[in-house]
Amino acid sequence: MPTKNTRWNLVVTKDFDKSVRQFLAANRNGEKGELSRFVTEAANRHIFDSIHKAILEQNRDVPFEEIEAAVEESLVWARAQMR
Repeated sequence: MPTKNTRWNLVVTKDFDKSVRQFLAANRNGEKGELSRFVTEAANRHIFDSIHKAILEQNRDVPFEEIEAAVEESLVWARAQMR
């Protein structure tokens, strides 16, 4: 299924722009769209990290064994669905 793209206009400092472009040139192959992929990956990572931190905080008082049992139960269910 093709993804529809949306164009963003971002404002960053010239120093930041230069640093990111130098990073991409040194660590990626410089293909067209690398800056967009970089921003997408960074945003996804930030969202994931934020959610992860919130979940850890929400469950800080839950015993490890209870969490482990819930994970195991979920794995059993998911594996059964795959069969």
